[in-house]
Amino acid sequence: MAKGKHVPERTCVGCGAKRPKVELLRVVRSPEGKVFLDLSGKRSGRGAYICPNIDCFRKAVKRKALQRSLKVDRIEEKVLEEIENQILKKSA
Repeated sequence: MAKGKHVPERTCVGCGAKRPKVELLRVVRSPEGKVFLDLSGKRSGRGAYICPNIDCFRKAVKRKALQRSLKVDRIEEKVLEEIENQILKKSA
């Protein structure tokens, strides 16, 4: 019996659900320490994944789950706004 193609899964830092990697947004901390949204999913650095769901995002921010996953003290408001705008765009 032939196996199906392997689909990499990642866990959302907001809700903890496992989903295929392509369904999630990736936030990256670069080796230089800069945090940004990685739309390509291929940038180098430490990554954290989040569902394209505004509730998951707000929960992750409130619980500081994104900061913990990326091992940073804080994430700039500008970056958080960019992620929120991307989520709102995807859900529209």
